[in-house]
Amino acid sequence: MDILAIMLFGLIAGAIAKFIMSGNQVMGWILTIILGIVGSFVGSAIYSLTGLGSGVMFALSFWSIFSAVLGAIIVLLVYGALTKGRG
Repeated sequence: MDILAIMLFGLIAGAIAKFIMSGNQVMGWILTIILGIVGSFVGSAIYSLTGLGSGVMFALSFWSIFSAVLGAIIVLLVYGALTKGRG
């Protein structure tokens, strides 16, 4: 898939996850894209472990966006837990 499509997918998934979490995630659009892409990998891993599918999904379908947003939320929760005492 084209790298621009992957970046757009990451931006969409990361922005939705940041909106749902609505905490103090101070990050620009580049980190939001990275969050969405990492979330897609995490969500795809969870999706495959449950036996519902396999492989990393970067298609604009409901389940791929859902799993990427779920993965990005998990990444945000883990990041928040690791950096709770800082700053």
